[in-house]
Amino acid sequence: MDVRMSELETLPDEDERVDDDEDTLVDDEGTDLSDEALEAEADSAGDEDKTSGKAESKAAKALAKAGGAIDRRDPLAVYMRDAQRYPLLSREEEHELAVAYFEHGDTEAARKLVTSNLRLVVKIAYDYRQAYKNLLDLVQEGNIGLMQAVKKYDPYRGVKLSSYAAWWIRAYILRYILNNHRLVKLGTTQAQRKLFFNLKKEKARLAAQGIDPTPERIADKLDVPVKDVISMDRRMAAGDASLDAPLRGADDGRPVSRLDMMSGNGPGFDEVIADEELGDMLKDKIHEYGATLEGRERVIFDKRLVAEDPLTLQALGDEFGVSRERVRQLEKRLLSHMKTFLRKELGEAVDVYEAE
Repeated sequence: MDVRMSELETLPDEDERVDDDEDTLVDDEGTDLSDEALEAEADSAGDEDKTSGKAESKAAKALAKAGGAIDRRDPLAVYMRDAQRYPLLSREEEHELAVAYFEHGDTEAARKLVTSNLRLVVKIAYDYRQAYKNLLDLVQEGNIGLMQAVKKYDPYRGVKLSSYAAWWIRAYILRYILNNHRLVKLGTTQAQRKLFFNLKKEKARLAAQGIDPTPERIADKLDVPVKDVISMDRRMAAGDASLDAPLRGADDGRPVSRLDMMSGNGPGFDEVIADEELGDMLKDKIHEYGATLEGRERVIFDKRLVAEDPLTLQALGDEFGVSRERVRQLEKRLLSHMKTFLRKELGEAVDVYEAE
């Protein structure tokens, strides 16, 4: 398995897939998962974290059990078996490698820190397998969070890497679930994200207590606006609808989709037909007017007004032996006479066409 350690040097401080103007992320307990909050939480985690020794051994057992139940050709099974090849590090080894990367930028040390914690990523991803069916996607996203944690980890603060990395891994997995739950993004603000992870849980809790889960009560419990509760409840209740999905049959038996029934922003079909007819009439009348011209006016009309590649005023001036300005005056007078002729023949339709 190839872990791309070059990403440790190029990975931004903020996930580029999250808009800069979005608020902080919260987990299913309403915990703030912004970069600042993650680092503060890791600083206070201490050595009491449960993701060492026993937790990792449980993850290894889960890996072995799952690996045996999945076909050998399945990429998830291959990844799980591959992750078990990397040994866990002792506290002293972890500190030594972390110092090497922190002070000297040793990417080989960083690689060992990452690979030794791959099972931690899988363990955390397993907790969210009900929210997102493709476990391998969650693992891959958690690995990005793990690399971000290694990049930011300070070995002199007395916090285990697994304690610190767990928050980053969970944050990246939650972001991925939130952004890929539907085709249309559901949560963009902190309040909406909190509702995304807690709305159903809070409604069930209130109902179990015999309390009517009104939007007002939920908003008060979760400390979010009532309008956000109502909006999120509607959005989560309604599934994604394809614009191409057939709704009902047309009169001629053809299927009709939502896309067929949507109004367009452009002009209506009758307006398009009317404009085309008016344009054809104008062309006919313009050529009819040109047939009445003689001398210089006919030359200007043919070589400048209706020509596909019109001559310049200077070229016509040279042909007539007059100045460029004189040709411009003749053209202006010709256009004025032509407009008078068209108004006489077509009436107000000419003014409408010019306005468009």
